[in-house]
Amino acid sequence: MPNKLKNKSDKPRVKVYIDGANVFYSQKKMGWVLDWIKVKTHLKTIYDVIEFRYYTGLKNNDEKMAKYLKYLDAIGIFVITKPLKEIKIDYDHPMAKLHNYDKIFKCNFDVEITTDILLDKLNVDGIILFSGDSDFDYLVRKLRDFGNRIMVYASKKTLSWELKLSSRDYCYFEDIKNSISRE
Repeated sequence: MPNKLKNKSDKPRVKVYIDGANVFYSQKKMGWVLDWIKVKTHLKTIYDVIEFRYYTGLKNNDEKMAKYLKYLDAIGIFVITKPLKEIKIDYDHPMAKLHNYDKIFKCNFDVEITTDILLDKLNVDGIILFSGDSDFDYLVRKLRDFGNRIMVYASKKTLSWELKLSSRDYCYFEDIKNSISRE
């Protein structure tokens, strides 16, 4: 990443945006979890990281998630939440038949992450996105069109082909597992 802004080190100044739901499902598919302290340490060896942001939906009275979010806050990751929406599913719906349930919880942060990246893009040398979601393809292409650098971190199992092609710069979690996984 080119160093457009002056800083004390030769490392590019970046902000990190973490799509919590996408990373959660990536971890389930990989069968191991990220250690956020190790992730921070790993990224700080490469970049001058200004801020880490973690976006996730929150169910009412979800004590386990509340504890996890407090942990993220305690280690210096800024948490952005909004309530999960409960969506009732018709029993004839394929999801209901497949998973044997009549409601799902959903929360999407694509707009919030995109907005924050666009508001911050002039204050950094680059953007780091933890997500494999193809919904970010258009954002990544537009950032590249304007000369912004974006690095995508995702699992081989969840990085969409659209985002892989548009980002050009990506890193698979699996390739750096020893540096970022919880033991």
